[in-house]
Amino acid sequence: MTKILTPQQGVLFMKVGVHANESLEDIIQRKTLEIEQAGFALWGYGGNTCHPRSMVQPFAKMHQAMGGKIFLCMQEMESHHFAEPVRAEQYSVDGDHWQDVPEAINVLGSRFALAIKDLHEEKFILPLDKTRVAVGNSKGTFGHNYIAGRVDKACLDLSDQIDIPSAPEEATNIQISLVAELCDPFAVFLKN
Repeated sequence: MTKILTPQQGVLFMKVGVHANESLEDIIQRKTLEIEQAGFALWGYGGNTCHPRSMVQPFAKMHQAMGGKIFLCMQEMESHHFAEPVRAEQYSVDGDHWQDVPEAINVLGSRFALAIKDLHEEKFILPLDKTRVAVGNSKGTFGHNYIAGRVDKACLDLSDQIDIPSAPEEATNIQISLVAELCDPFAVFLKN
């Protein structure tokens, strides 16, 4: 069993695939190189379900204050994100104060980004029925009820029951194939 599936662990779940005309394999290769060169990478995303300031940052800081880590657990999916691969030139933690994206980092076609390190392949089953949304208006909602339809990411806490195996055919079991650890500043705003 993976070290990630422990009670009260913080997990940022995200579906991933083609993004800005780039295959997932190419993105992984590029992000791995960015981590080697800059010490971290910026993993771009969009949508408001994991807003940097109101969702991801408070979630990550809460777990950091308890001595924990946040793991980005990614489920590969078929994607058709063919937006222009425009490189973000600046990033901001608060949306007001901006700084240049380090030269070694290329984050493309996104409004927001997660700061990550230790990107690696790791295959395991994430039982969404044993998770709860950790922040926001849907706080406390079971993960499998929240990750439905068009919702493709969430800040989740694992329940105390996480170490009890789910039934193998359980519809709420999600195959994770890619993992990274979030690092300070956890999530940022981007602009060209």
